[in-house]
Amino acid sequence: MLKVFDAKTALRLARDTLQNEADAINALNARLADDDSVVQAISLLLNCTGRVVVSGIGKSGHIARKIAATLASTGTPALFVHPAEAAHGDLGMVTRDDAFIAISYSGESSELMTILPVVKRMGSKVIAMTGKPGSSLATIADVHLNVAVAKEACPMNLAPTTSTTVTLALGDALAVALLDLRGFKEEDFARSHPGGALGRRLLTHVKDVMRSGEAVPRVTADVKLTEALLEITQKGMGMTAVVDADGKPVGVFTDGDLRRMIEKVQDFTKVVIGDVMHANPRSISPEKMAVDAVAVMEQFRINQMLVTDADGKLVGALHIHDLTRAKVI
Repeated sequence: MLKVFDAKTALRLARDTLQNEADAINALNARLADDDSVVQAISLLLNCTGRVVVSGIGKSGHIARKIAATLASTGTPALFVHPAEAAHGDLGMVTRDDAFIAISYSGESSELMTILPVVKRMGSKVIAMTGKPGSSLATIADVHLNVAVAKEACPMNLAPTTSTTVTLALGDALAVALLDLRGFKEEDFARSHPGGALGRRLLTHVKDVMRSGEAVPRVTADVKLTEALLEITQKGMGMTAVVDADGKPVGVFTDGDLRRMIEKVQDFTKVVIGDVMHANPRSISPEKMAVDAVAVMEQFRINQMLVTDADGKLVGALHIHDLTRAKVI
């Protein structure tokens, strides 16, 4: 039967759970200071010439999937194998060059113990993550990582809560250590996440989103302001580049410049664009990352930027809206 909802009690239980799990992670962190098993595990995984196979069943299986996913996305080829399915054919995914991480808090998972002798015989190295150093799984492993906790956050000390959190945290610790040792960079992360926001930010170049060819507004310095305004209107970028005879930008004129001129100029037909343009406009290479363009725009509070090649010639233009549509920002 449901209890009467009590906000204070609910909040206390939630905070107690977080504190319990935080304490368990801190205890594991302190325990590792006198335990070289993590170093052994990292070395084994770093020198693995195959993949890292992570396996577990039940709640440990969910944690195993997450650890495998984290490893794979941070430069360590990894996959999850369900131990029961492995016993019925999926063990064919594992080779002697692979490292095998077996997760079971009790260390007595029958599904894992069925396949681990076979994994060992084929030559794969085994890392066990259990809460029982004397368990069958810990004994058969090449390296044992002790994830024991004083108690679960579950009031009945039954549901895997704190123990799974600690195991997951240790898996993250392994992944981060390997990430650093492999020299894994933001660009590498982006390549494994091309569909995500970071992938778009780090894989998109200026040339991928810039406007080019006839879409780029441009006039020469000797044209009248009225002609420049027509170019601005037709191209819809809120500005026009001003170029010399070689096609190199010498200035830029924007909608904002026009608004600021309205109170000062009586006859726009007599104004030459070269006299009112902003000289030495900011530009960027098409090979630069789009995020670099964003940084410059934010720094100088501008909405448009010219794109020039290695010879300084105008090859494109970029509007803040182009970056927004490309989801770079």
